[in-house]
Amino acid sequence: MRLFIYHPDNMTPEEKEQEKKVFRYSLVVPSLFTIAFWLIKVIEEVMKLNFVKGGIFPLHTKGLMGIITSPFIHSGFEHLFSNTLPFFILSTALFFFYRQLAYRIFFMIYVLSGICVWLGAREAWHIGASGVVYGLAAFVFFSGVFRKQMRLLTVAIIVVFLYGGMFWGIFPIKPGVSWESHLWGAMSGLILSIVYRHQGPTRKKYDWEDEEDEEDSEYEVKYWLTDKDINPYDKNSVE
Repeated sequence: MRLFIYHPDNMTPEEKEQEKKVFRYSLVVPSLFTIAFWLIKVIEEVMKLNFVKGGIFPLHTKGLMGIITSPFIHSGFEHLFSNTLPFFILSTALFFFYRQLAYRIFFMIYVLSGICVWLGAREAWHIGASGVVYGLAAFVFFSGVFRKQMRLLTVAIIVVFLYGGMFWGIFPIKPGVSWESHLWGAMSGLILSIVYRHQGPTRKKYDWEDEEDEEDSEYEVKYWLTDKDINPYDKNSVE
């Protein structure tokens, strides 16, 4: 059984130009967020400030604002850099492949993962965009599985390799890492990929694929029929 089948589309020059425009548009939101991430960190460092209290502090009103602000706050440039590349790639993929759903999915992953951390994480300041990254990765990956979209799967797998040990991030291995953000982000992405599995990109089905299916079906019928089935009144048939 072939689980994943991918055939590149033979696009016209007009369609190719349209795809380029869509791709450029898909870079806008990821670029704005990435610039904001770095700008906030630079301001924090230059002005000798500490924005950690802009994170999420579970089950306390002082940590509610962090649902919105925590992805913009990072413990250091190493933390920021480790989130930047996967965030940019995954969010670009989301806006490119899910054009009409992208804003809704992005917003829901962003907010839902933050709310879950506020409700179900340990008492500490949770900061960073990794929860959103895990949510995007889970959504893109499982959407690719449900839709049999090789391009979506490829993007997610590449990011997993770039991110390094992404799977293990959902377990409480390192005390100083918000594994709860990773876990709830991934769960949010998985849930949304199930909810929206019938919406968004679909693989183009070609006429020759239908012909192939018909031929296979006809072959299977002939293969399983015996001479007696074909002609039950044949005198040479046996029980």
